[in-house]
Amino acid sequence: MGIHGLTKLIADQAPGAIKENDIKNYFGRKIAIDASMSIYQFLIAVRQDGNVLQNEDGETTSHLMGMFYRTIRMLENGIKPVYVFDGKPPHLKSGELAKRSERRAEAEKQLAEAQEAGDVETVEKFNKRLVKVTKQHNDECKRLLTLMGVPYVEAPCEAEASCAALVKAGKVYATATEDMDGLTFGTSILMRHLTASEAKKLPIQEFHFHKLLEEIGLSHTQFVDLCILLGSDYCETIRGVGPKRAIELIRQHGSIEEILQNIDTAKYPVPEHWLYKEARQLFLTPEVVDTDSIDLKWTEPDEPGLLEFMSTEKQFSEDRIRNGIKKIRKSRQGSTQGRLDNFFKVTGSLSSLKRKEPELKGSAKKKQKSGGATPGKFKKENNPPYRTPPHPTVPTGFSVTPVRETETQQAPQQCDPVLVSLGV
Repeated sequence: MGIHGLTKLIADQAPGAIKENDIKNYFGRKIAIDASMSIYQFLIAVRQDGNVLQNEDGETTSHLMGMFYRTIRMLENGIKPVYVFDGKPPHLKSGELAKRSERRAEAEKQLAEAQEAGDVETVEKFNKRLVKVTKQHNDECKRLLTLMGVPYVEAPCEAEASCAALVKAGKVYATATEDMDGLTFGTSILMRHLTASEAKKLPIQEFHFHKLLEEIGLSHTQFVDLCILLGSDYCETIRGVGPKRAIELIRQHGSIEEILQNIDTAKYPVPEHWLYKEARQLFLTPEVVDTDSIDLKWTEPDEPGLLEFMSTEKQFSEDRIRNGIKKIRKSRQGSTQGRLDNFFKVTGSLSSLKRKEPELKGSAKKKQKSGGATPGKFKKENNPPYRTPPHPTVPTGFSVTPVRETETQQAPQQCDPVLVSLGV
C-alpha cells in the first residue's frame, strides 16, 4: 500500500520537491528498483485479451516478458538497473497481510459471481485484484536477470528499505518504486513510472526527500510520524484524521506523543494498543542489506542460457529473444560513457566564485526581465545533462581534471508495436 495520500500531499504542500524527467536523461545512472512492485506491475499490465500471458503448458509468463523487455528499455537508455527483492516481511506487517487475505477472499467471491453472470469487464477487474507475486515468479525473474547480466540484491526484509540504504551509501542514484514509503525509509530520491509501459508515455517523476523536508518544514522523524498518521502497512491510524489534518497536527505539536496529549479522543478515536512507536522505529532503523558487501556488476548476457530458458523452456519466440540479446550487447558498447557530472573533479576555494555580475543595460536588461518560461507546478528537466560548452570557462583558483574518457551514446531503438499491444 505504501503511504496513503502522500503523493497528493507532496504535490499540494511541497511541489518544488517533485520533478518530471524523460528516461533518456538518466544515462549513466545506477538505479535500485523494487523488484516485487515491478513484477506485480508486469503481471497486471502484460496481458492478451485481458488474461495473463501463458505458454502452451499453462505457465504464466507475463512477469518474464515484462522483466525482459522493460529492463532492455532501461539498458538502451544507458540506465544501469539493480533489482532489489523483498526478504521476510516484518512482524508489524502481519496485520496488513491479514487484511489483504480477507480482501482476496472477498474478491474471489465477487469474481465467481461475475463469471456466473458473464460480466467480462468485472471478471477482468477482479482477476487483476487477485494477482499475487509468488516465490516462483521471483525465482524465475532472478534467473532471467542473471542470464541478462543484470545484478540483483536480496534484501533481508523490506525491499524499499534496502533500496534507500543503497542510495544513502552512494551505490545508486535513486529508488524506483510506486510505493511512496521509500521516502519514509529515507531515500534521497524516489522515482515513479520508470518501469511503466512505454505505451502509456508517462514522464518519470522524481521526489527529492531533502527538498520535501525543507518545503514542509519537518524533520525526518516528524515526517515519519506524519506518514504513520496518513496510513502505512505497519499500524493503524487515528480515525477521522486525513492528510490535511495530519500535517496540521504534526506542525502544531511536533510528534505523535504530543498529539495524543492534546487531541480530542472522542472526536478522533485512537486505536487500542496502537503500535506507532514500533512503526516509527521500523522506518528509522529498518533491517537492510549490508551495503559495504554489495559489489554491483553488469556483465555480458548469456546467449545460450537465455535461449534455453526463454525460448526452449518458456516458449518465447527465439527470434525475439535473439533480437533482445543484440539490444543488450549494443547497449553495453556505449555503457562506458558516464555522466558529465562524473567526468570532472573540481578543486579550489568557493570564495573565488564570488564576483559581481556585469550590469545589463537597455534592451539586454529588458530581454532578461521578460525571458524565461512561466514556472509550472513541477519542474521538468528536458535538456540532456551530458552536453557541455565547447570551451568551458574555469573560475580563478579552480582546476578541472578529466576522470575518464567517453564513448558515443547509443540511440534507443524504436519500440516493437507487437510488444506495445501486449502492454510491455
